[in-house]
Amino acid sequence: MPRRSPLLSELERALGAAARLHLLRSDLHPVPVRVTSTTSEAGSYRFRKADPIDVRVSSRSGHPATGFLHELAHLVDHQVSHDKRSRAWASAMHSAFAAWRAAAARLEGRPFPGGRSRQRYFESAHEIWARSYAQTVLLRSGDPLLLSQLHELQEDDDPHVWPTEAFAPVALEVELVFERLGLTQLELPIAA
Repeated sequence: MPRRSPLLSELERALGAAARLHLLRSDLHPVPVRVTSTTSEAGSYRFRKADPIDVRVSSRSGHPATGFLHELAHLVDHQVSHDKRSRAWASAMHSAFAAWRAAAARLEGRPFPGGRSRQRYFESAHEIWARSYAQTVLLRSGDPLLLSQLHELQEDDDPHVWPTEAFAPVALEVELVFERLGLTQLELPIAA
């Protein structure tokens, strides 16, 4: 974590919320989190082949915790499984994500500004996974700051999040992905 950044507290809250949702067993060295001042993106997950380089979060995004969780989702997705040939990550091909993919497919599409290629990018499995992971962590966090960020995004009809009622089945499936992978922190209540 960027110890000297004014965002440290917020990023630690987001990481704590993610840690309450799941474990991440890995033989990786710690992946650095770097704060940037870019305005072109909220964050990025950088990697070389199978190895993570860093997670970057913009201090100018307005919602650093959400951007951090989005990029953390990419790290998890990439590290669970990736195919060198197709470049597909776990969210697009791993069996533990199958029920999540089905639930996410029932969500109403969110309109992103830009052309068709930009819309296709935001409709890709790894982008929908990152957005649904971030929203699930925020929703389940119990943290007033993180919940207020989610509420603000929903109130603004931000395309990176979905309305709570429509999203509920997807949030459950995100949690169940970690259960299927054996990475849960606690037993999940299964909704009827």
